[in-house]
Amino acid sequence: MRSGLVALAGRPNVGKSTLVNALTGAKVAIVSDKPHTTRHRIRGVYTRDDEAQLVLVDLPGWQKPIDTLTERMQGRVDETMAEDLDVVLLVLNARERVGTGDRYVARRVFALGVPVVIALNKVDRLKPGHIATQMKTAATLGDFHALHPVSARTGDGIGELRGDLVSLLPEGPFLYPPDMDTDMPLEARIAELVREQALRLTREEVPHAVTAEVVDIDDRRVHVRLYTETESQKQILIGKGGTMVREIGRAARPFVESLLGHPVFLQLQVKASPKWRRNETMLERLGL
Repeated sequence: MRSGLVALAGRPNVGKSTLVNALTGAKVAIVSDKPHTTRHRIRGVYTRDDEAQLVLVDLPGWQKPIDTLTERMQGRVDETMAEDLDVVLLVLNARERVGTGDRYVARRVFALGVPVVIALNKVDRLKPGHIATQMKTAATLGDFHALHPVSARTGDGIGELRGDLVSLLPEGPFLYPPDMDTDMPLEARIAELVREQALRLTREEVPHAVTAEVVDIDDRRVHVRLYTETESQKQILIGKGGTMVREIGRAARPFVESLLGHPVFLQLQVKASPKWRRNETMLERLGL
């Protein structure tokens, strides 16, 4: 029996959350094309029969903090990297040049002294020659165990990557029950599913300023409050005649119902909370 902790490291928007979902085979992290989508430290769990358990830690992207929220996000990255990790999965975006940010993350990762596997993500729709060039560049980042070109979106290469990660795990008992796919609390998962749809449907000025919180939940109703920082952002989230907030609710409800396993009435409320990203008390309440 093998089990262990694998942390995903990389710049924002390289596809770490989509990769965690692909490796676990479950939607444990929300995804978006907006950078800095991941704010929590999310553990996704993949269990293979009674043989192996892979615990994947999805982290916020490495970033320069600009407020209390991003300070705490970066602190979460640093704390995890100081833990007793078994493997680090360094994620790169194959569609972008391997640049200064990637090299900074790589230096930090290779200094940890644990096996490093590189995942060159988003290779779908790229020509073989382009992929080969990117792999050659990625190979210069450090003394890695393996380098995998993958597409978390299509699943290409995911089985091979998962098998390689499992092979690096130490022998030991499972860290979580075999039927668990994440340690994220239910309320936090619901709030994130609603925020995911808000990110997808709103304009650029809103995403970084929006967060969500489950206010109340029972068998029939889930009440979620969306927060923004300004009244103008609030009006964008509500939309003319409430069209936007209704669309967010319609889009999020199937995911919430799938998670809960039964139909619910999803009630959304929008509230402006100035400078919430700098409010320590509110960040604590939101689990951020």
